[in-house]
Amino acid sequence: MTKNVQWWQQEVGYQIYPASFKDSNQDGIGDINGIREKLSYLKELGIGFIWINPIYSSPFVDNGYDISDYQEILAKFGTMAEFDLLLTEAHQMGIRVIMDLVINHTSDQHKWFIESKKSVDNPFREYYLWADSTAESAPNEWQSIFGGSAWTRDEETDQSYLHVFAKEQPDLNWENPKVREELFTMIRWWLEKGIDGFRLDAISHIKKEDYAIPATANPFSPFQNVAGIGEYLTELKTIFDEYDIMTVGEASGVSAAEGPQWVGKAGYFDMIFEFDHISLWNHEEQGVLDVVKLKQALTEWQNSLAGKGWNALYMENHDVPRSVSAFGDDENYWLESAKALGMMYFFLQGTPFIYQGQEIGMTNMAFESIEQVDALDSRKLYQRLLQEGHTPAESLAIIRSTTRDNSRTPMQWTNEKFAGFSSEKPWLVVNPNKDIINVKAQSKEPNSLLSFYKKMIQLRKQHTALVTGQFKEYLPQHKQLFIYERAEASEQFLIMVNLTAENAAFDLTTEKLAEDWSVVLTNQLDEHRFDFIGEFAPYEARMYQRKSF
Repeated sequence: MTKNVQWWQQEVGYQIYPASFKDSNQDGIGDINGIREKLSYLKELGIGFIWINPIYSSPFVDNGYDISDYQEILAKFGTMAEFDLLLTEAHQMGIRVIMDLVINHTSDQHKWFIESKKSVDNPFREYYLWADSTAESAPNEWQSIFGGSAWTRDEETDQSYLHVFAKEQPDLNWENPKVREELFTMIRWWLEKGIDGFRLDAISHIKKEDYAIPATANPFSPFQNVAGIGEYLTELKTIFDEYDIMTVGEASGVSAAEGPQWVGKAGYFDMIFEFDHISLWNHEEQGVLDVVKLKQALTEWQNSLAGKGWNALYMENHDVPRSVSAFGDDENYWLESAKALGMMYFFLQGTPFIYQGQEIGMTNMAFESIEQVDALDSRKLYQRLLQEGHTPAESLAIIRSTTRDNSRTPMQWTNEKFAGFSSEKPWLVVNPNKDIINVKAQSKEPNSLLSFYKKMIQLRKQHTALVTGQFKEYLPQHKQLFIYERAEASEQFLIMVNLTAENAAFDLTTEKLAEDWSVVLTNQLDEHRFDFIGEFAPYEARMYQRKSF
């Protein structure tokens, strides 16, 4: 690998949602020691770092994204001593550890907010965003991302506090230098402990507009990538630059054109999670995939950051439905479409992230009732749909396809009663298809999805062109196929993927494309030699290599 390449560019990341990964003490909830138990599995998979969702002290109103103490571990996940062991053991295996960092807001149980609520004169009042209000009207009409007003009133002080998310998640006042100083001290504490970086949650929301400014067509515009946010992010970057770490920001509202301002040497982070190809807050049932729009979204980011920055590549995370259900076909072409989607995103320019269970093709859960759903926003949406006149069955159907809990059902390790996740009933229902979709079964199968992911990881490790090679797309208006090239020096790779359940014909005769390609990876039994004219089977995926001499 090229010497100038950073470690986080060479590696593949693996996201862990701790509550659902592995339960070590049989209380139905995943924990730190469960992650430790599975480090050897992750090492064998081939990943280079893990990103762990929040494990800090929290009332867990929003699954740990409401932090009550940044420097304590939530008891149900374990202890700080156990985290230290995880960090040590992971490093011994060559696996780096990235922590989730939530600094747009805290829990309403954080000591700062408890003090802040006591009076308008309390020193911690200015740690949060308070404004005068009446019983009849909030300070303004801003709406929370989780639905309803972004303000919650405190009767005793005749003021309301701002919360971009749930009312239990009051937003911090980044205008206050004391707040930033407190946060920066905490950040250094974790970095001195030896962690390898941060994924920064909701970081594009830390700057707010003046309260008199109304929302645009985008209801979240007053607190999403607001002008002036760079001042705060630059301060953060000065700390990050002191350490050999990786930073990735969750940056909703940041366009591909703005990407170079956010990532790379001139930006604030090493990479960001963008949302152009994933509709995070989509509250309608998924329709047929628009392949052209998907390609345009991905390609725009590839081109915008070419030579300027670095992409964070993903198809799943803890906030969205399972990719094989949302973008593929989990009924008729489960294995083929899961492999096709994997190949489609994995070899783009950037660092690929795998979300737990994605490597075995975990699917959406057919929730049977709203009682099986834990996600706060999904429960609110269900009630709203009922109020709007939808039947319970119609409302549940929408929840099934959109809820974040689709990606939070317990990891399917085996076909045992609770999928090898725990011996006790888990906190969230187990998907019944664990009988056929599980790690144990796929570990023994050379043509499994798990084996396919291992092959992709190894290919990326072996070939510089798949890391730093230039990106070039072919047939951008093709409604079924995503075809692109990665090339550097004497190596060239061609990725061709059918993203539909129908046969896909193609004609590359007018493209300036070389001829001598050989298949290095495919999801078909028949490898197919390269030709300029041909047809792909439903969800067929091929990766070709060409060496120039």
